[in-house]
Amino acid sequence: MNATLTTMQLHADNYLSERRRLGFSLRSTGYAVKSFARHIDDLGHQGPLTVEVMADWARRDKGNSDKPATWARRLAKIRMFAQYLRQFEPNTEVPDDTTFGRFGQRMAPHIYSDQEIVDLLAAARRLGPAQGLRGATYETLFGLIASTGLRVSEAVHLLDADVDLKSGILTIRRTKFAKSRQVPMHTSTVDALRRYHALRNLHVKNQRRYAVLCQHARAPSGVWSEPTPGTSGLCRLARSIGLAKPRCSGWSTHSPAEAHIHCPSRDALACPER
Repeated sequence: MNATLTTMQLHADNYLSERRRLGFSLRSTGYAVKSFARHIDDLGHQGPLTVEVMADWARRDKGNSDKPATWARRLAKIRMFAQYLRQFEPNTEVPDDTTFGRFGQRMAPHIYSDQEIVDLLAAARRLGPAQGLRGATYETLFGLIASTGLRVSEAVHLLDADVDLKSGILTIRRTKFAKSRQVPMHTSTVDALRRYHALRNLHVKNQRRYAVLCQHARAPSGVWSEPTPGTSGLCRLARSIGLAKPRCSGWSTHSPAEAHIHCPSRDALACPER
């Protein structure tokens, strides 16, 4: 390690290296931690770090922002670093989320009920064109997410080679934290995927390197024409059947991003008409 680095920068490098070995990328957080470490070394600070010192750094963003929300986001990025430093200096203070007030708090998500999922899948099935794959693809996409808990990006990027219908196992490759995992499927989900495969293979040639979900015959590689098929498609469908009406009562006050289709129901995909 570079011997010219001073103490806090050494701590920062060690902290980031340890976290990245665990699979965290820490792009923006890493930049913030290193900036904070340089600031402390430039100050020549001695003794335990205090919240006041950390808050002073947070106010010194490059954009010279005067917004407490910006300062709060910067401070949040070094919170775990402060916890890490306590092993070397137990009196190190750790900032909480009240230093600059509470900002950007996430709203409680709405988890779709079984009946709401059934309604969403029925609406997806009706998407046109009538002779195309779009309706069946969206129905399968949302049903797969609901029955297995996959992320939208994971479902969209599944290849035929990742789906073992005989054993009922999905292989999710290079997912969050650059790791792969296997996901078991309920028999009803396997049956639904078989039906979709049979329909899809009437439109596109079945090859193991192709994506499982295709919107039309000209996109056998699984390239979606919509940039965010899960979020935008789910939003439109929910609104079309009255499940999502922004600024209304109940869960509908949430924006589409806070509505989650993930659900423990394993037969929602297989039994859309029940």
